[in-house]
Amino acid sequence: MEKPKLTIDEMAVFCKRKGFVYPTSEIYGGIAGFYDFGHLGVELKNNIKNEWWKAFVQQREDIVGIDGSIITNPMVWKASGHVDGFTDVLVDCRKCGSRFRGDHLIEDKLKISTAGMSLDEIAKEISRHKIKCQKCGSELGEPKKFNLMFATNIGPMQASSSAAYLRPETAQVIFTNFKLVQENARLKLPFGIAQIGKAFRNEISPREFLFRMREFEQMEIEYFVHPEKQEDCPYIDEILDYELNVLSADMQKQKKKMQKMPIKECLNKKIIKTRWHAYWLATMHKWFADLGANPEHFRIRQHVKDELSHYALDTWDLEYEFPFGWKELQGLSNRTDFDLKQHMQHSKTDLSIFDEETKKKIIPHVICEPSQGVERAFLVFMFDAYNYDKKRDNVVLKLHPKLCPIKIGVFPLLSNKEDLVKKARDVYNELVKEWTCTFDLSGSIGRRYARADEIGVYACVTIDFDSLEDNSVTVRSRDTTEQIRVKIKELKEILRKFLDGEKLGKLGEKVE
Repeated sequence: MEKPKLTIDEMAVFCKRKGFVYPTSEIYGGIAGFYDFGHLGVELKNNIKNEWWKAFVQQREDIVGIDGSIITNPMVWKASGHVDGFTDVLVDCRKCGSRFRGDHLIEDKLKISTAGMSLDEIAKEISRHKIKCQKCGSELGEPKKFNLMFATNIGPMQASSSAAYLRPETAQVIFTNFKLVQENARLKLPFGIAQIGKAFRNEISPREFLFRMREFEQMEIEYFVHPEKQEDCPYIDEILDYELNVLSADMQKQKKKMQKMPIKECLNKKIIKTRWHAYWLATMHKWFADLGANPEHFRIRQHVKDELSHYALDTWDLEYEFPFGWKELQGLSNRTDFDLKQHMQHSKTDLSIFDEETKKKIIPHVICEPSQGVERAFLVFMFDAYNYDKKRDNVVLKLHPKLCPIKIGVFPLLSNKEDLVKKARDVYNELVKEWTCTFDLSGSIGRRYARADEIGVYACVTIDFDSLEDNSVTVRSRDTTEQIRVKIKELKEILRKFLDGEKLGKLGEKVE
């Protein structure tokens, strides 16, 4: 099995060709930063979200979920700092009018990190290195700040009194609902509130396919702890020996390379400041690895001082090595009590909770905020699953069975034999009650296997002439092409075991 280095553009072509992702409204020329998910893409995307929700909400006693509104009272964004500070640096071409992000121009030209650069620093770098328009090569104008929020109006009025915004992140709705959720769910610290939902950012220059979009989905947890018990992490022993590729702020300053080390060492050397932060970094990394992503393609990188957001005491990114470099997959920030205090101040509402132990009111701290884009996770799983098999001479999309858009393919050996097709239909109708399945009549059985491999179908069931005699079928593995013969009455149980990770060869009589 050989794994080529697929470019992001090649991945976009593959996703379009196979029905995973399309540019939106392409018949009208599309629109940058917006994509539609096709029949396979929507299944994969939903599977990613469902696995995340199951792992971090349904299977945990300490986290509950909400689903907040996309449009909220605009004061939410004033209090959070987004109205005044949610900006990128915009640069216009003096001749053709094309617009670019200033930091991206510098990164593309000089191949350096622009993390933490101010507006003035970006302007100086563009001037010093005589960076020109990427489209026509002309002079660029003065850099300026550009707010990324999409503005709209509520109701028929087009006035400042009716102004509102599409939310640029899901976090703030968690904070504004904090007290209600805590009281209704009777939550005791430490606890988390999770949400999956749409967010919108009017990116100056969306790029790299699904990586930087204007409309996207986030999966996010705000995890709250007692301000005086920030080291009391009851789950820490679960992950002390878990190893990660680590790039701390100090390592970046000293131009050192990332280093693999266990969480225990990160804590002992005070590389990661709190146990909770360490726990969530390891837990989120493990979630990806458990679903088939290659752990060596990940690292955790600490934000340097100039890069930290105004609300963050400490931030680490879980990064993935994309074809265009190491990029943020998930941000995990220690937001302290910043957000709750801001909303208390602006709303004049008490969001503190009563501490039974001290008999005092306290404002919980967000010790960690695991926040990631669904589409970026989608890309990670697609890149790590994509393989070209020389022997088969076709792509094999080796997605984890829990993520496969289609779990089972059902094929009659010949499409022109009515009794075979009917038998295959009966098998399909039974299996589709439990799994996503595909029924394929077109082409040779080898071609059908190849098509199934390319879209990640985990197992194929073939009905042949022996099936008519003894009610047995052939089950084929996507990853190994191994085949076994099983009775139809046992098929569901065998497929359950195979999808749960058991070796196919141990579940039936091998077909040579």
